[in-house]
Amino acid sequence: MQFLGQLINGICLGSVYALIALGYTMVYGIAKMLNFAHGDVIMIGSYVIFFTFGKAGMNPVLSLLLSMGVCLILGVTIQNVAYKPLRGASSLAVLITAIGVSYLLEQIAQLAWTSNPKNFKSIVSVPALSLFGGQLVISGETIVTIIACVLIMIALMWFINNTKSGHAMQAVSEDRGAAQLMGINVNSTISLTFAIGSALAAVAGALLCSSYPTLTPITGAMPGIKAFVAAVFGGIGSIPGAFLGGILLGIIENLSKAYISTQLSDSIVFLVLIVVLLVKPTGLLGKKVNVKV
Repeated sequence: MQFLGQLINGICLGSVYALIALGYTMVYGIAKMLNFAHGDVIMIGSYVIFFTFGKAGMNPVLSLLLSMGVCLILGVTIQNVAYKPLRGASSLAVLITAIGVSYLLEQIAQLAWTSNPKNFKSIVSVPALSLFGGQLVISGETIVTIIACVLIMIALMWFINNTKSGHAMQAVSEDRGAAQLMGINVNSTISLTFAIGSALAAVAGALLCSSYPTLTPITGAMPGIKAFVAAVFGGIGSIPGAFLGGILLGIIENLSKAYISTQLSDSIVFLVLIVVLLVKPTGLLGKKVNVKV
């Protein structure tokens, strides 16, 4: 029964990683860049909820929607100000810029709200579920996180496969130049991708801090890195891959903490990634791309 509880908690943690990884994989799949500031967008969104819901008493749904709106605007602003001018630059230049934006957001948060940890009030009001005569108790946060992750992934897949904007995203991902010749607005499509990924980051931040109720300016840093690992694990650029990678990563991390070592759990996660990439360099669901030369 203890193993089942740890497994469910791992799926919950993995669901958060999956939501964050969806943002990474969408941006990479369409804009072919790694947005390492994504984890800090999560932190900003969590602070919005902390002040509007935890302090001001706003309705939790409205607070979450406001957080999503702030993160959406922040994500699009970062794309337009920091990344768009470097679209023709080298990958290294974009990577360094992304790291710089990440540190900038963290420093602004520290100046604005200090580094002192804040107790985050959960936005989830769903009661815990008791199974097997009380031997297994699943928290409301766990239930909501898992269900939200599954529903968001399904909605995102439907959006990409059944809407005009989704088809434009697929076209830009396949061949940006050809898509532009066909009349697709590449800049708007990339901005939409950042907007969706950043809005999902707000949801991920709310669920993460509801399950682990401590908020600091570096709250999103490690989950952001692990979500990137999850995206690579599942096959970066693949939405189902991001989902699968996130879930598996959460399970591996939680079981490692419970049965091997709390201190070594992060090392085990990265070790598993290395082994997977040695066996399948494109990730679990990634596809090999043949480049014509």
